[in-house]
Amino acid sequence: MRVVIQRSGDSSVFVDGSVVSSIQHGLVLLIGFTEGDSRKELEWMARKIVNMRIFPDDNGVMNRSLLDVQGSVLAISQFTLYADCKTGNRPSYMKALGHQEAEVLYQEFCLELAKYTNVERGVFGADMEVSISNIGPTTIILER
Repeated sequence: MRVVIQRSGDSSVFVDGSVVSSIQHGLVLLIGFTEGDSRKELEWMARKIVNMRIFPDDNGVMNRSLLDVQGSVLAISQFTLYADCKTGNRPSYMKALGHQEAEVLYQEFCLELAKYTNVERGVFGADMEVSISNIGPTTIILER
């Protein structure tokens, strides 16, 4: 499992020109799955993300978590996080988990995150346009 975390202001997901979800303040998560990812990893990743201290305190130091700032999550599935670009000019996506298995894990991961905070979702498998207001910019990659 690989997650790109971006501290965010106003961020939205559009499908066919219409907004399907958005957040005002929190984290945008781009999420990819690979063979061997498990429920235990989803639980660990969700706890890690919501408790990660990447929001500024009153002194401007990244010392507050998503829970501390009462932020939301915009969770977007992105199989291209497992692109292999070692050979040729066209990335290989062989390491990305298959559609059906990845969708199950994505839905379970969103439910796990929802135990802690509000979760808005992209549309799994859709051609999405994602508008991200990356604050900081702060971008962190987690892999388990």
